[in-house]
Amino acid sequence: MNLIRKLLLALTAVAALGTFVTVPARAMDDAARQEIEKIVRDYLLANPDILLEMRDTLEAKRRAEQEEKQRLTLAREKDAIYAAKDQIVIGAPDAALTIVEFFDYNCSFCQRALEDMNRLLDGGNGVRFIMKEFPVLGDDSVAAARISIAFNRLMPEKAPEFHRALLGAPGHKDGQMALDLAVKLGADAEKVKAEAAKDETGDTIAESYRLGDGLGISGTPSYIVGNEIVFGAVGFDNLSTKIANLGTCGKTIC
Repeated sequence: MNLIRKLLLALTAVAALGTFVTVPARAMDDAARQEIEKIVRDYLLANPDILLEMRDTLEAKRRAEQEEKQRLTLAREKDAIYAAKDQIVIGAPDAALTIVEFFDYNCSFCQRALEDMNRLLDGGNGVRFIMKEFPVLGDDSVAAARISIAFNRLMPEKAPEFHRALLGAPGHKDGQMALDLAVKLGADAEKVKAEAAKDETGDTIAESYRLGDGLGISGTPSYIVGNEIVFGAVGFDNLSTKIANLGTCGKTIC
């Protein structure tokens, strides 16, 4: 009802514009205002499709604005997206296509999508993945992401193994679980904790949030495939089709 009320007030203002042009403001007393509101209300009740049309128009406008914001972000932030120093890179460095995935170690859908990534990398599709730490599921996710970034700095050659092991592990992930895995893979615990505590580690996560805002990403997993932002664990077949289309027509949808 609040939305309807706001709409009525807005339409009342428009309907009353002509009156304000020729009649002093004091002439628009409460009775006149109520009469205008009644006219507008009765009209909308008799023509409810107008409200649906207005909703659809507003949604289309918002989509267009978001798509333009995404386009500008992809164009302006190429280095931050594809060449940031602290992101985990999985796959051949000379792969023809790079897919960027925003993920959270506590995201069950990201865990499901891990198998999609592995299948794509093993299937001869000529792709590699850049993994963007995007912890949105609480402080434990942030702590795990900090350890992951620190481990990647110290032992980048084992970062893909770390990522697969932590994301694929059952249960809730936190900083201690991530640290235990890092040590198991050969890292020095104190060095990892020191790296994780650095301001620049937080800056890496903040940059992912900033990119996510520009791309309209608020949840995980989300992907950049070519010039398309793909939301959710869409599955192996869907991603494979988009990759094939990029090779055929240069777009994810031909």
